[in-house]
Amino acid sequence: MFEIFRTPYVDSKQLPLATGPVPILIIITGYLLVIFKGGRKFMKHREAYKLNGVLKCYNMIQILYNIAMLLPGFYFLFVFRPYNFKCMKVLPQDHPLKNWERTIAYAYYINKIVDLLDTFFIVLRKKYRQITYLHVFHHVLMPSAGYLIIRFHGYGGHLFLLCFLNVIVHVVMYCYYYSAIAGSAVPWKRYLTLLQMLQFILMFAHCAYTAAQPECQTSQGMTFLYSCSSAIMLIMFTNFYVQCYMRNSKQKEN
Repeated sequence: MFEIFRTPYVDSKQLPLATGPVPILIIITGYLLVIFKGGRKFMKHREAYKLNGVLKCYNMIQILYNIAMLLPGFYFLFVFRPYNFKCMKVLPQDHPLKNWERTIAYAYYINKIVDLLDTFFIVLRKKYRQITYLHVFHHVLMPSAGYLIIRFHGYGGHLFLLCFLNVIVHVVMYCYYYSAIAGSAVPWKRYLTLLQMLQFILMFAHCAYTAAQPECQTSQGMTFLYSCSSAIMLIMFTNFYVQCYMRNSKQKEN
């Protein structure tokens, strides 16, 4: 079963944190140990940190980081138009736009690792109720799946459009987080969740559309992985929406 890991990387360009499974395994293991054991033990006899200034800075950096991926990604997809949206295959190594594809996709992968800081801030603020199964599953899934995709599928291709949709959502999400920390009135929290659910519906739909193309040579295994991940996340976010908004509103009415 492990023979598959002896195959060469599909992209010959080796970039930091994507050169083997060890770095990402250490990061994910350390993340889980800190948020469930070490971090809570460290905070046990300490007051919760406010971190308002740190969170403002972090959320602003995330907004700018995601915009820095969104604008070149839009230009790459809709101006250069290197893909056929019916069947988005990874560009060959000698393609003139390969560096664009690789750089933007790699920046997205690194951002999924940076996203893990969200949970560390939650631990330092002792907001443990926010560390839900959905939160941890999402944060572990994204960098782990990101490495596997780079390893066996390469940078870009079908993945590029899905990441582009996710970046749009993250720009809105971190704007919401920033405004919440700043104390501004933000009545659109539930609409952010709906936007996240719409994102997963579009991701699943595009996977299904790609799989339905009889002559498409995009990896069926990766398409199946994307569609399953989108379906699982949609189910979990839908459950969160029902629990958080629909049931709570009924309880308030009662």
